[in-house]
Amino acid sequence: MDYLHHPFASKRHTVFAKKGMVATSQPLAAQAGLEILQKGGNAIDAAIAAAAALTVVEPTSNGIGGDAFALVWVKDKLHGLNASGPAPDSISVEAVKELGHDKMPVHGVVPVTVPGVPAAWAELSKKFGRLPLGESLEPAIRYAEEGYPLTPILGKYWKLAYNRFKEKFTTQEFEEWFNTFAPDGKAPEIGEVWKSPGHASTLRSIGETDARSFYEGELADKIEAFMKKHGGFLSKNDLSKFQPEWVTPISTNYKGYDVWEIPPNGQGMVALMALNVFKKLSPPAWQNAETLHQQIEAMKLAFTDGQAFITEPDEMPISAEELLSDTYAEKRSKVISDTAADPKPYELPKGGTVYLAAADEEGNMISYIQSNYMGFGSGIVIPGTGIALQNRGHDFSLDETHPNVLKPGKRTYHTIIPGFLTKDGQAVGPFGVMGGYMQPQGHFQVVTNTVDYLLNPQAALDMPRWQWMKGKSVHVEPEFPNYLVQALSRKGHEVHVTPDGGSFGRGQIIWRDPKTGVLQGGTESRTDGAIAAW
Repeated sequence: MDYLHHPFASKRHTVFAKKGMVATSQPLAAQAGLEILQKGGNAIDAAIAAAAALTVVEPTSNGIGGDAFALVWVKDKLHGLNASGPAPDSISVEAVKELGHDKMPVHGVVPVTVPGVPAAWAELSKKFGRLPLGESLEPAIRYAEEGYPLTPILGKYWKLAYNRFKEKFTTQEFEEWFNTFAPDGKAPEIGEVWKSPGHASTLRSIGETDARSFYEGELADKIEAFMKKHGGFLSKNDLSKFQPEWVTPISTNYKGYDVWEIPPNGQGMVALMALNVFKKLSPPAWQNAETLHQQIEAMKLAFTDGQAFITEPDEMPISAEELLSDTYAEKRSKVISDTAADPKPYELPKGGTVYLAAADEEGNMISYIQSNYMGFGSGIVIPGTGIALQNRGHDFSLDETHPNVLKPGKRTYHTIIPGFLTKDGQAVGPFGVMGGYMQPQGHFQVVTNTVDYLLNPQAALDMPRWQWMKGKSVHVEPEFPNYLVQALSRKGHEVHVTPDGGSFGRGQIIWRDPKTGVLQGGTESRTDGAIAAW
């Protein structure tokens, strides 16, 4: 595909480099990763540096109090890290209902689960890093202490969040959010310098103790004290027991390429299920309405099944292996007709973040994602620390019959997913698209753009995206060709042109040429994305 003459080509082009590359949604975070590479760190150290910096320079999407996942390619092997934390031991369906909730609340202390981010950094550094964790966190600490000016997309979402929260967060437990993120009684403006000394102090403590202060020490004490004061469930005991889990990545082969994801409790297998169904359909030419129709139908079936069945692996009513099987793909593909359907879950046999990618000249590569969920997360910030806690527990069900029902010590269905591509046993590279339930849909579209249409990384990210919402409802970006919108409507899809680019996800890609070692990267044009390379 000749990207320079492609109808959707942007002015941003694929970046090429040899020694190292870091792709993130924020220029300063990418630069933090590059700084660590140039100090002698490897791709994993660089990813930790960029991830820590993102908690400072993009707090609208992630924080120290969130969860993380990673796919790490080292010495010709792919490793998976699940650093999603469980529900507190003291929580239960009954306890939540006694507080007056008929479903898990979105904000406040109730949906807070054990944060996995600090443990993810420490685990990645210990297993694969070359530099001490504290050294990798130095750029983030500097940004928090000295401050940095807000970039345009960051400023937009910060202000939107503030305007929502000032109407909604009126009780005492939310005071610290405003002290931290609106210190002058308003959201900081684009170009205005914001700093967070408490955040810097917390990062320094995490670096000096390899994150143990967060789970067993002074930071854990502060989290527990705040939770006790405001009626939360999370305790120091919950924190001290947490350990990230190294997992075996799952994959499917799509037209000669192996597409890799983290296994459940994450939703990455939804992308794999959709690819399996779609490749059974023998779709016609690119940009044909029939192709898009089949993609959307394959995705909605996979998503419907994923939301019905994905939870902790040992509590799923159907195994991941069966959902990724040829039999499942064949059966689901036969459900797809020429018109849009209102999907129903698969009949069982009887019997929503920041994403970054990094690579170095040695061939090490990492696909990494972390999130507080729904922007700023729970709205809970531990005083004086900059620790904004996630609200991941919101995804639990209070229905005792649902596979993802809330239980003490259980991890919920998780939206954040890193992706990785290999071919013939060699790494092609990391990719990801953050954005809640858009993520597997973004992975699906990036893979098909790359494999089917031979688009380079930047072109694959720049292509106008679609997002299945529910039933027959599909959102598309304003750049989506009108003739395709009309054709999809004739097939029964309820197509809505949606102007907010943020809802269609934000991605990064780095591919590596196995013969030359040359890296090529694309970054998200829908946000303040940047690639730092040398």
